[in-house]
Amino acid sequence: MTILVTGGAGFIGTNFILEWLALGLGSVVNLDKLTYAGNRRNLARVPPDSYLLVEGDIGDRALVGRILSERKPRAVINFAAESHVDRSIDGPGDFIETNVVGTFNLLEAVRAHLETLEPRQAEAFRLLHVSTDEVYGSLGDDDPPFTEDTPYAPNSPYSASKAASDHLVRAYHRTYGLPAISTNCSNNYGPWQFPEKLIPLMILNALNNKALPIYGDGRQVRDWLHVADHCRGLRLALEKGRVGETYNLGGGAEKSNLEVVGSICDLLDEMAPTCSSRRTLVSHVKDRPGHDRRYAIDYSKAARELGFSPEMTFEAGLKATVEWYMERQDWVHEVQSGEYRAWIDRHYGA
Repeated sequence: MTILVTGGAGFIGTNFILEWLALGLGSVVNLDKLTYAGNRRNLARVPPDSYLLVEGDIGDRALVGRILSERKPRAVINFAAESHVDRSIDGPGDFIETNVVGTFNLLEAVRAHLETLEPRQAEAFRLLHVSTDEVYGSLGDDDPPFTEDTPYAPNSPYSASKAASDHLVRAYHRTYGLPAISTNCSNNYGPWQFPEKLIPLMILNALNNKALPIYGDGRQVRDWLHVADHCRGLRLALEKGRVGETYNLGGGAEKSNLEVVGSICDLLDEMAPTCSSRRTLVSHVKDRPGHDRRYAIDYSKAARELGFSPEMTFEAGLKATVEWYMERQDWVHEVQSGEYRAWIDRHYGA
């Protein structure tokens, strides 16, 4: 049976689709706007009889409605979002348009589609909305991890726009009975991640003997979740999740940015040694405005209700990720366009 994935040409969406198809769980229609972080070549080798890419925007209600009507998916998995905090500070408008207005139009299209289904079909339908732990704000060093009951306190235009989308999904369930399930994940890493994010940026800079720019003192802590574990958690939420509920998906691997970058340097020194340690490339740059100090996820609800727990240790996952980027230099060179280089220079210094 078919599912509709929005934003499936991005990092997490690509991994989700590849694993879904590899497991033989059904065909996929991928609706993606193909912005700078979406790459149609990520999925170029999947079987065409089980995969269709539609270039378009979740904000195009007519297009979404047409896909739903023609393809009749049993579920919609919504990854479509602008997701980089730095870019949201630089230009918040795109984040409001995609993450808030786009989600609203997607919900309206799904609501209209449900009215055309027979009761049995409508009851089986699901909308899985994929969100972030950043909506909860920042934790102190000794604070307990975020739970599903943690009050929202977003601190960037990105996290505020995702918080707004989460609230819309909840409201559409409560008001209209939309069969929605939401997830909030911790920081993802793994293959196919666009190299503006911390881990791939540091891997590629270190490989090329470039400076490793770290914001502020580098002691900001994130809970790292390998994308394969995240995708498995999403499949479990789709299969077992209760309609109207939210599930936090975390990696149980709190690391400071300095620790992460140091581990990358050590791995590369072992895999591709040079005359000096790559740790000497670390440089501290001006901290970004409103930088959250710590994220951590309590995933006990997902463990209890879905049977979710991360299987990939951070050490094993990071090594596999470093190896992936070392072996995919053709993909790296393709996505590192002139616009990408200009962005890196503007935000971290030439």
